[in-house]
Amino acid sequence: MSDFDLVVTGRVVLTDHVIDHGYVAVRAGVVERVGSGAPPQARERFDFGDAYVLPGAIDSQVHSRSQKNQEDFIWSTRSAAAGGVTTIVDMPYDEGFLVCSAENVRRKAAEAGAQARVDFALYATIDPEEGAKRIDEMVAAGAASFKFSTFGTDPKRFPRIPPQTLHACFQAIGRHGLIAGVHNENDEMVRAAIRAVEASGIRDYRAHAMSRPPATETLAMAEVYELAADAGCSGHIVHCSLGRGYDLCAGYRAQGFDHTIEACIHYLTLDEENDVARLGGKAKINPPLRPRREVEALWRHLAAGNVTVVSTDHVSWSEDRKTNPDMLKNASGVPSLEVLYALLLKGLIERRLDVTWAARLLAANPARLFRIGHRKGALEAGRDADITVMAHRPGRYDAAASGHNFVGWSPYQGIELPYRPVATFLRGKAIFDGTHVTAEPGSGAFIHPVLANQVEVAA
Repeated sequence: MSDFDLVVTGRVVLTDHVIDHGYVAVRAGVVERVGSGAPPQARERFDFGDAYVLPGAIDSQVHSRSQKNQEDFIWSTRSAAAGGVTTIVDMPYDEGFLVCSAENVRRKAAEAGAQARVDFALYATIDPEEGAKRIDEMVAAGAASFKFSTFGTDPKRFPRIPPQTLHACFQAIGRHGLIAGVHNENDEMVRAAIRAVEASGIRDYRAHAMSRPPATETLAMAEVYELAADAGCSGHIVHCSLGRGYDLCAGYRAQGFDHTIEACIHYLTLDEENDVARLGGKAKINPPLRPRREVEALWRHLAAGNVTVVSTDHVSWSEDRKTNPDMLKNASGVPSLEVLYALLLKGLIERRLDVTWAARLLAANPARLFRIGHRKGALEAGRDADITVMAHRPGRYDAAASGHNFVGWSPYQGIELPYRPVATFLRGKAIFDGTHVTAEPGSGAFIHPVLANQVEVAA
């Protein structure tokens, strides 16, 4: 008689150490035992030798529906499963559908639930004309966090929220113990810089970073952190491209504020002088990719513990929206769900940093951030058995060849990856075998956070 439903063996990666010759034993979709040596009996057993057995990643920032009739959750979560991502946190700025009411949270959760192959949580936002009035109802509908922007990308789909409204929203969110995530670019300074670039006549790859100089980012961050500190809310910066930004966050944390900061994988991998120059619009991201010196500054902050989470900010724009010779006219954002784990491991290995950083930055810390640590974020008894296995299989990445991406382009095309996902398990069920995504649409579940008046298991 089998003791467990599933046992997975390999080098088990926890947040503070690696268990060589380790195993994870699962019953009813939940981790029940983690140990070393001879594994217990199980109905199913997968032996992965010296491959890393890691907690499934939680991608803190995904845009599944930024472009109508494009990716949607069927494809974003297929890429996720193939990349070892077992939970995505989706952004509220769907084209033609702003997630700014309880009704819209429930509708998106139902639509995503019918399509998703991995689990998901949802960001919500506000209609600027309504302010904070619907925050309580959206929390009740299951929103895990709230997203705002200090820059107006689009007045309807992605609006700027002025500081007085941000403050009121932060107060409402703080009462529930959730985070307020903010896109950090100062609207007035960016618009002035854009006008200056347009007047200069520069339209090649240089134009984008020139239109968003570093101070536009850090000024917005200081405003967000100060407003959140005053309002009694956990302020979260959803992407930071500059070492100075991590200094700001570390300063507020040293003062006792629960402020956090996110490093997207592109800021740890790509740079302006090499990759933007080569890729043009396919490397356009807001805030922009910075010079290589900033990439290395971010890695120093990561090693110092100043990075809270690493995410993708994934969005699969159609190629025609990324290939305009006029850099300023391209859409911002890139697809990266399939390579999040692989790219982070590559960077850790190249800098001789411990692989346990991956378990913290892609699982434990995001679980705490979104208040879902009662279920997600660790290979630990009582947590969902979300498992990613990364094996040493060097090769060059080809986004089109895998068949798991809605678009066939990637800014990481051709990059050498030392480790690849060879298996993904969602709540104890195999959903990726190293080649094929076996999870069907509808396999994913809507994950609700634990609120301030409830008891949460610490991540």
